[in-house]
Amino acid sequence: MHTQAENRNPISVEEYLAGELIAETKHELIDGHVYAMVGTSRNHQRIAINILTEFKNHLKNQPCEPLGSDMKVKVGSNFFYPDVIVDCDFDESEPYFTDTPVIIVEVLSKSTRRKDRTTKLSNYITIPSLQEYVMIEQDCVDIEVLRRKDGWFSKHYYLGDDVNFESIDLTTTVESIYDRVHNEDMLEFLAGKAG
Repeated sequence: MHTQAENRNPISVEEYLAGELIAETKHELIDGHVYAMVGTSRNHQRIAINILTEFKNHLKNQPCEPLGSDMKVKVGSNFFYPDVIVDCDFDESEPYFTDTPVIIVEVLSKSTRRKDRTTKLSNYITIPSLQEYVMIEQDCVDIEVLRRKDGWFSKHYYLGDDVNFESIDLTTTVESIYDRVHNEDMLEFLAGKAG
């Protein structure tokens, strides 16, 4: 989630990176302007942790590494904090950001949906290494996967579906990604399973 741009005059990448090292809250840098990140909901955290855990367990002892929402992704002179990424070519000389993710996951909320579907999407798909961009709704059950090999065409997954993250060769269930999430779709699904 974001608040309004904190600076009216554009700042440099160097100023931004130096500021992030001492900032108490995270900020994204978009077109020279800094945007503060604000807290997320419990459902948002549950989804992000579920998918990070799935990725971590699957990639154990493999070169590709999943990282959470404290790792910045650099796209040109912009910097974003995705909810989850997987990087297979992490540059250890740049410990605070990467520009080589193969998969990026954003958990959508009412306040972030527009930016995740426009600004972030248009930036992310320019990353040469990126193979998949995943947007996961928190207020309903809907996982949208856009793949480079499909021309960034959207494919949606719902309860009862398996979702395949081709860039890391992982197949899991939509239900596992929404484990413990309390939204109308999940509550109805769980009631149906119990009945």
